This record gives sequence, C-alpha cells and structure tokens, in this order.
Amino acid sequence: MARFAVLAALYALAFLTVSSDGTAVSPEGTDLSELTTLNSILSNNVNLPGLMSVSSNKLHPHTNLTITQIIELYGYKSETHEVATDDGYVLQVHRIPGKQTNSRSEGKPVVFLMHGIISSSMQYVIAGPEIGLGFILSDAGYDVWMGNARGNVYSRKHKTLEPQQSKFWDFSWHEIGAVDVRNMIDYALEKSMQKKLYYIGHSQGSTTFFVMLSEHPEYNDKINAMFSLAPVAYSSHMFSPFFQLLARMQNVIGFVTKFIGANEFLPTNEFTKEMSGIICSDESLLQPVCSNALFILAGFDRDQLDTSLLTAFLANFPAGSSVKQFRHYAQLITSGKFRKYDYGWWKNLQEYRSFYPPSYKLDNVKVPVALHYSVNDWVSSVKDVDRLSKDLPNLIGRFRVPNDGFNHLDFVWAKDVKTLLYDKVLNLMKRY
Repeated sequence: MARFAVLAALYALAFLTVSSDGTAVSPEGTDLSELTTLNSILSNNVNLPGLMSVSSNKLHPHTNLTITQIIELYGYKSETHEVATDDGYVLQVHRIPGKQTNSRSEGKPVVFLMHGIISSSMQYVIAGPEIGLGFILSDAGYDVWMGNARGNVYSRKHKTLEPQQSKFWDFSWHEIGAVDVRNMIDYALEKSMQKKLYYIGHSQGSTTFFVMLSEHPEYNDKINAMFSLAPVAYSSHMFSPFFQLLARMQNVIGFVTKFIGANEFLPTNEFTKEMSGIICSDESLLQPVCSNALFILAGFDRDQLDTSLLTAFLANFPAGSSVKQFRHYAQLITSGKFRKYDYGWWKNLQEYRSFYPPSYKLDNVKVPVALHYSVNDWVSSVKDVDRLSKDLPNLIGRFRVPNDGFNHLDFVWAKDVKTLLYDKVLNLMKRY
C-alpha cells in the first residue's frame, strides 16, 4: 500500500515536470520555465501497446540479476553471510574478498559499506565495475563488506517474528544504527580477523553511523575513519518535495498507516519491475517521466544520469524499509534537531523520561570523519552539512563534489562518480 501510494505520487509529479533540456534545478531556485508537460514529448498517434513491447525488450543486462550474479559476472568472488542481531533480526551481508583468480583476503584492510534508505547492498555494484564502489574498492586492495539493514529485501528474517506481523516493522533508523550496523561490523571484523575497518555510508548509511557512535562510543576503537557520502543528520533544510510532503503530513500519515496496518514500505516486486522496464528503458518515449520521478527525490541532473541503467536500478529500488524510518526523518525536518524518535509526550516520558526525545551525542563521534556533499543534493542540504561539520570533534574536512549538478543519487551511480568523488575518497583512506 505505502509503496504504490508513493510511486503513484512520484510518477504523477514526474508527468508534470519533464525537463525540456535536462538543465539541473538547484534547491536555491527552481526555474519552472525549464519544465514542460508530458504532451510535449508524445505525439497524438503514439502506439502505446507497441511502445510497451519494444521497451520491455531493452532492459539493462543487470536488471534481472542477483547481487551475487553481478559480482561474479565480472570475475570477482562473492560471499553471502548472515548476521543475527542482538534483538533477533537476521541480516544478509555481502562480501567481495577479491578477484576469483586471487580472492585471498588475509591481510587486506577491511571496508564496510552501508546503503541509503529503501536501498540495499546492491547500490554499490549495480552500475558495474567502472562505477560501482564495491568493485572499485576491491580493485584498490580492500576486503569489501556491504551491509543490509533490517527490513530490506535481503534482511526480512527474524528468529521469532514474521514480516506479516506489525511488531517486525516497529523500528526506525535508530535501531539500524544502534544494533544492525554494530553487529555487522563485529561480524566483519571477526571473519576477516582484523581489529579495525573503514566505514563508508551513503545518506541513511551516514545517519546510522552517527547513531551507532552516539549510543555506543566504544565502537570508535573499531573504526579507522568514516567517509560520509551525502551526509544526513540535521535535516531542516532538506529540499526534496517528497520529504517535505512527508514532513507536513506526518501526523496524517501516521494515523492512516496505523489504522490500515501499513507498517512496511514494500520492496520492488515483479509487477513494478515490469512497469519500470516498460516506462524506463532507453527505447521508451516515457523515459523522462521515469527519470524525473528520481529527480524529484534527489535533485535534477540529466548530465550524470546513465539512462540505460534505470531499468536495473528500479528493479532493485525501493528495496524495502519500515514506514517508521520515513516518519523519523520527517520529524528531523520539522524539529530542526538530530534526535531520537518522537513518540509524543506521554510515551516519550516512558521511553526517555522526558517530554521530548533526546538529541544524539555527536561529540561521541571521535573517529576521523570526512563529509562529501554537493550543492544540488535535495536530501542532504549544504546548510545541514555545515551544521553537522561544526558538531563533529574530529572532522577531516567538508569536501564539495566539483560538479554543480551532482544530486543525491549521483553519489551511487553518476557517470563520472569515480573521478568526481571516489578517487578523492580513496586518496583520503590511504592517510588513515
């Protein structure tokens, strides 16, 4: 239910905001003259059944592959591990120890990658070895571990609960940071026989890292350095219309989802895969609608978008999450604080012994932290990153991606992400 409502809203907005020339639209001012209606890209006699037939045959090669198949397709060894959390969830972790011809991981430095909201470990390999960060780090000599948060398509198991039970979904990104990330890091270090690792988190993957160290500062001793891609902590300047709508309607959404029992933001299924293949392939005249649905979330940037990759990306995104994760971000937007989940004053008293939820303790984040941001990111605002940087006691620096159109999803799959971002990250990692 939640998935279809959100997808319908995104596609409806996208129909109304097809950019005529692909110019990036910055949060500082949207130029509506650059936007045209769908009528301008379709003629009156388009054969839609024929269009669907052609489009469905023009899928990216990765569209129907599993993460293991993609990793092994390019000659890398793939491992799948299961990690049981302290509170009973069973999480899948994917590992690239090296090439199939030389997959020995002994002695290699360990790097742990954590995905963004409604995403999965797949985001780090979906674009292939030239762009996928998992491959690039493996080529650079790292033992690569890629985590999956509870509730996504790879982590839908629990020792006593089932996904059909509402209690299974009673978590936000707080639990992902305080429990999941911590347990996965322990597992990766134990299996690799290392004492420390590097941490790279995109979007929510950075949020959960700050939560982990706020709640468990002893984990500073297990991290060499942290590299935050599109950091999300303070969120009051988040520009994305999608998240702004959530923030303004969070009480209504909370009531409705509780009333109908919709606790889960469902992952992509076969139907949505088929629809994405029809709408989003390179042969489809409707492809601008598909790309705009992502731009409304992340910021407009046609120049760095590899449209051929859309069918593969949307076959795996969204990967599933709890509704509570979105509500928690909505609370950050309206409160202007980086703090725990707000249950309302009565339950807050029971949970926190306070009318208001406590703020996270960023002064507990003692490890070196590099913040990588962009000016056209509609989720991670420059002003919010600025504020975060002032609260981190061991900041390596704030590093702006040298491309004014770079958006929130470009950190994962932009055409030039390696030269614009990853090369910088790799150079910084060598110092720590």
